[in-house]
Amino acid sequence: MPNSGLPDFDHERQVAVAAAEEAGGLLRSRFGTARCLRTKGDSGDVQVDLDLAAEELVLSRIQHHFPHDRILSEEAGLLEAAGERTWLVDPLDGSNNVAIGLPAFVVGIGLCLGSTPVMGVVHEPVTGETWHAVRGHGAHGPSGPLPGPSPILPRTGPVVAWTQGYAVGRGDATAKALRGALEPGCRRVLQLWAPLLGWSLLARGTIDAFVGYRAEGVDLPTGALLAAEAGVDLRTLSGAEFRPGFAGDDTGRSFVAARGGTLAYLLREVGAAVERTSG
Repeated sequence: MPNSGLPDFDHERQVAVAAAEEAGGLLRSRFGTARCLRTKGDSGDVQVDLDLAAEELVLSRIQHHFPHDRILSEEAGLLEAAGERTWLVDPLDGSNNVAIGLPAFVVGIGLCLGSTPVMGVVHEPVTGETWHAVRGHGAHGPSGPLPGPSPILPRTGPVVAWTQGYAVGRGDATAKALRGALEPGCRRVLQLWAPLLGWSLLARGTIDAFVGYRAEGVDLPTGALLAAEAGVDLRTLSGAEFRPGFAGDDTGRSFVAARGGTLAYLLREVGAAVERTSG
């Protein structure tokens, strides 16, 4: 629930929304002309020229308004500065989709104090919609507060988004076990190639849950804050409270995000899968 006793980060939110929407306009106008520049590692993930163009725009806006803040960006890496404030920028979440002409991508901008996310913005260029959240003040979109998913487990099984980090190999036993547990027990398992899009769907209540294994740190805090402020519970695979962060190795970035009966059901399923791989 919104808590007026916490800072509202209104200036930061306004700057982030404006930057994300400006970058979104650039991406929308040039979608269909993107050029693949390189692949990243062995995962098959790609970088396209629009990644760099959108990133340059977003970084320039943040640095203009907040020149003393650190920035961690998907393509540029860490831009050091003093202080505890770190901006997280994913200028084009869904580059692989753009590379094949699939219009499923977003722009994500977040702000952390230390390791705690306090503000997050997700903009979808295709629809022109923007969703944003501030810690303690709720999550909002064009139509007002975001409702989050229903806490009731659907009779036909939940619709669940899935993400895994770039470092997770194709033969990773835990990843295979988790997907193997989710596929038969859920109505749909969505692999969107754009985690922030999954988080926005969850916050809007369009899907029922999100499960991640060793997720990428640059977009996790932004998306998780959006969902949490919409009333979603965030748990580790073992059911403990999950604290989304961007630092450290990816072994601490596995989660189940849902509510009520859906959360309890998924924690049983993933818990059993993890136990089988470690037994």
